[in-house]
Amino acid sequence: MTADLSARAARRIALAAQGFADRRPAGAVTARHLRRAIGQIGLLQLDSVNVFSRTHYMPLFSRLGPYPREALDRMAAHTDGRVRRELFEYWAHEASLVPLELQPCLRWRMARAGHDAWGSVRRIAREQPELVAQVKELVRERGPIRAGETEVERAAKKPGQMWNWHDGKVALEWLFWSGQVTAARRINFERRYDLTERVLPAELLERETPPVEEAQRQLIRVAARACGVATEPDLGDYFRLPRRESKLRVAELVEAGELEPVTVEGWEAPAYLWPQARRPRRVDARALLSPFDSLIWFRPRTERIFDFHYRIEIYVPQPKRVYGYYVLPFLLGDALVARVDLKSDRQAGVLLVQGAYAEEGAEPERVAPELAAELATVAAWLGLDNGVAVGRRGDLAAPLAAAVRAAG
Repeated sequence: MTADLSARAARRIALAAQGFADRRPAGAVTARHLRRAIGQIGLLQLDSVNVFSRTHYMPLFSRLGPYPREALDRMAAHTDGRVRRELFEYWAHEASLVPLELQPCLRWRMARAGHDAWGSVRRIAREQPELVAQVKELVRERGPIRAGETEVERAAKKPGQMWNWHDGKVALEWLFWSGQVTAARRINFERRYDLTERVLPAELLERETPPVEEAQRQLIRVAARACGVATEPDLGDYFRLPRRESKLRVAELVEAGELEPVTVEGWEAPAYLWPQARRPRRVDARALLSPFDSLIWFRPRTERIFDFHYRIEIYVPQPKRVYGYYVLPFLLGDALVARVDLKSDRQAGVLLVQGAYAEEGAEPERVAPELAAELATVAAWLGLDNGVAVGRRGDLAAPLAAAVRAAG
């Protein structure tokens, strides 16, 4: 049976849906550009690792080039009405910045906190309801507050434990998951928690809560538009829907004619096309991709579309790492052609390339100058005024170092 889409066509559709078929703005990047990009991808994942850059800043840079990061900060902060807030934090695809209009579509997750939240978060609501009530009252009286302002005696950290949260922090996380408090803003990436009704617009909170099924269908629509063409697991993972419900919602949208079933060359699973998806004949992108970029965050999809096996190695012991601690894929044209292990040496003002690796079939003489140019651009955007320094690790390191030197 002939596939409806070739593998290359599906890849270009996916890239276009994520904004990589568009030229970067020629002039200054404004909030209008940020809004459009966020509208295309649907949300921005948050992560605390800052060895290179806070991850939620990078997807917009990857698509738009240098932009004022404070413009995104303003969109995601409560500023007492001086600037209209446009994004809020919640568990969407992990912790994420999400457009306000999707808040009603996530209330079903808030309502399920007692079943779906992490074990310690569920337990504190069940076993220490008085503490939870006290923490909420503290937020009411003193918010926005840091988690440290709720600290009670901290238990000893267990071997292998990533976080050692005190009970006050766990209570805050319950209140956050259940939608009773939210992040008013972040300072040095630390949340300042406040009552949701003091942070989000009243007219938003007064909107009718949609039925669970319709809320999930809307999230699948957002995912389908952002993916262009996708399998059901791709779509469900975008907002981390339970698999059983994801299957039902996709089937309902197919039946309603909102998703078009297609076959894609080389894809074993059935695929679904967003009917309005662009089908460019060519994509000429150039971008470094955060490990948490929505183009690549679902690793089975990344491997299927780009033939690119990718695992983040932050949590892998150093001797067992293959490529490095914080490795970013490099997109050139419509292919992932290289990966680089990056670190921002803020004290020295240098972007360190600790390892650089070409993908099989990539031409170093073509890839290295393009990668060098993108690294120089991102270094300047990050305020690393002393440029790029390339180490020796990786088969692309020597050509890349030569290209960096040639660029001056």
